[in-house]
Amino acid sequence: MSRAGAGLGDIVVGADGWAGLGGRRWRCALGRGGITTAKREGDGATPAGRWPLRRLLWRADRLARPATMLPCAPLWPDDGWCDDPADAANYNRPVRLPYAGSHEALWRSDGLYDVIGILGHNDDPPVPGLGSAIFLHVAEAGLPPTAGCVALPLADLLALLAAVRPGAAMRILP
Repeated sequence: MSRAGAGLGDIVVGADGWAGLGGRRWRCALGRGGITTAKREGDGATPAGRWPLRRLLWRADRLARPATMLPCAPLWPDDGWCDDPADAANYNRPVRLPYAGSHEALWRSDGLYDVIGILGHNDDPPVPGLGSAIFLHVAEAGLPPTAGCVALPLADLLALLAAVRPGAAMRILP
């Protein structure tokens, strides 16, 4: 996996399913649609590019605050994320549940969102239809594909987040 073009301290993710930072590497799960340079809502692909790590959310009822220098906030049962391209005002933004438009509930029973790194994909400003809810999160056992996110086993995700510095980004290579 090449680090060419990566910013200092960026997490580099390759199509081979490895994430690297500072000489360390971790296996990761990527979108079932592979990595794409033409991300579209619902395509199941992980978007190629350099995406800032905006902040971290975590389930404080299940885990201690992760050791990281990223801005952090606990998740709440009414936290959601709008994935509805028809909702121009809230598309690819956090929302409070219940919510009338299409959305993801961030408070999940399966543990996949016990830790969520919010990536700056299609958020400045969001363009409806170009992809939403692209996160760095906990992987399912066995690392099956995601719906477009990057996912690592919890222990590896926590180790990665402990090594990340403010201003870091995730660089996903096509």
